[in-house]
Amino acid sequence: MLSHGRRFDRTTALFLSLLAVAFIAATFDVRSDGGGVGGVMRDGAQLLFAPVQRAVGLVAAPFVGFVDGVSNLAGLRAENERLRREVARLEAQVRETEALERRVAELEAISGLEPPQELAAVTARIFASGASDFDQIRFLDKGKADGILPGAAVIDEHGLVGRVDRVTEHNARVRLITDPLVSVGVRVQPSNETGVVTGRGGDVLRLEMFQATEPVYEGDVVVTDGSRYPPGILVGYVTETADVVVGFVLRTSVEPAADLAEVDFVKVVVGWSPLDAGLVDGEEGVEPPPFVEPPAADR
Repeated sequence: MLSHGRRFDRTTALFLSLLAVAFIAATFDVRSDGGGVGGVMRDGAQLLFAPVQRAVGLVAAPFVGFVDGVSNLAGLRAENERLRREVARLEAQVRETEALERRVAELEAISGLEPPQELAAVTARIFASGASDFDQIRFLDKGKADGILPGAAVIDEHGLVGRVDRVTEHNARVRLITDPLVSVGVRVQPSNETGVVTGRGGDVLRLEMFQATEPVYEGDVVVTDGSRYPPGILVGYVTETADVVVGFVLRTSVEPAADLAEVDFVKVVVGWSPLDAGLVDGEEGVEPPPFVEPPAADR
């Protein structure tokens, strides 16, 4: 009984002692504002768990970024679509501005063009083509009311474009010099010999010289001779050198000076009267096709 009581007393005393130490340590820790044993214990715990926290952060960071990216994906797509529409709108504005600038430049050029021999001329605009790409005709927005008559020469700042073959009160039809029905009396420079240029329906003209005594060379200038068109209008340039052969017609090709695919504004020479205006480009007795009104929407 005695030994048992002693053991109990020692156990009780040890427990009470530890309890007192713990109380003193806690009290000292609070009074020292985070220092002491408690602080050391906290610092140790943080040091122990810091690697675990970093590992968890590294593992979780990509997942968090992925979730954020998915949440913003719809917004990014909408913004990209808006930017694409804005770019398309700006590109369309640039194209419209460039087209307007070209038109203004063409109008300025044709307005400054002086017809040969200071002849009277009417500025007009081509607003329609033939029914197909193979038709070598164009329609003007001026007609009889503006003084335009059949047979009038049509020019631009580069050279001869064609000839008016039909008119109404407010419109005119032009046959381009590339039309097979159109023949132009010409003079080749520098030889000054004459010939006839005829359309072939394509990009080049055929030059025939029936009384040539000198060869023609690539690059020679070809102008109207004044028979059916006012003299001195640039028609084009010889593209192939051709020599004279006795008893044969000298034949070669001519590239038109005017870019007929890009013609917009023109001048119609109204102060010139060809000797035989009733003929169709030199072919007597050939009646030209009837005037075809351009589509109403284009006028």
